[in-house]
Amino acid sequence: MLELFRAFSLRCAQIEEAIRQGDDQRVMLLDRHVEPLVEAILACRAANLLEVYMQLQFVSHLVVRDADDSASVREHAAVLSYLLDCYFGTHAPDWRVPSPQDVRIEPPAAYVPDTDNGQFLNAAILESLPDRVAVLTRDYRYLYSNAANSAHLDRKPMELIGRHLSEFIGEERFAECAKHKLDVCFAGAEVDYTYERRTGGGASRQVRCRMSPLRDAGGIVIGALIVMNR
Repeated sequence: MLELFRAFSLRCAQIEEAIRQGDDQRVMLLDRHVEPLVEAILACRAANLLEVYMQLQFVSHLVVRDADDSASVREHAAVLSYLLDCYFGTHAPDWRVPSPQDVRIEPPAAYVPDTDNGQFLNAAILESLPDRVAVLTRDYRYLYSNAANSAHLDRKPMELIGRHLSEFIGEERFAECAKHKLDVCFAGAEVDYTYERRTGGGASRQVRCRMSPLRDAGGIVIGALIVMNR
């Protein structure tokens, strides 16, 4: 699924560049490939919690994008309802009150330290944090960026998905510092350090960066949750 998001992000960037250059023919040519990518993303079955979140966030992005088109909004809402039912729903109607013999109470899953436990990507919490928050995959690409981090990078959250970290901090800084610290995090360790960031007027300030391994239900590290003070 991540490859599909990368392709979508790249196509959107190409269309924006073509619009900026006033190349209407290229815009039309590129636009033909957008809808098949959207359909492929929506048809893809998520393999983990991260992909479920990405897919649901993508549908929300489509709803906002097509807010003026009531037919499209209804269609996106139907897709969102389908995905929610597919991943979290049951076949029983919501209004049905089960009789005692139908009730099956499953024991809750055990809390596993250092895993997301279904909580780490609570969008309402992450979006409200004043800190910059991001999730990077093991190949150093953005999987999630909250509003604060997206504003800092002057990008929309959807534009960051699939983009390599080095595009925003530079190849040199990535190779000399960030890559090593992320590799330590991907190996299973917490990373907490500070670095200097230049501000306007030539001044600098200390930025604290915390990296936490992001694991799937099996305990495999699948990414890093990064929190930076603004």
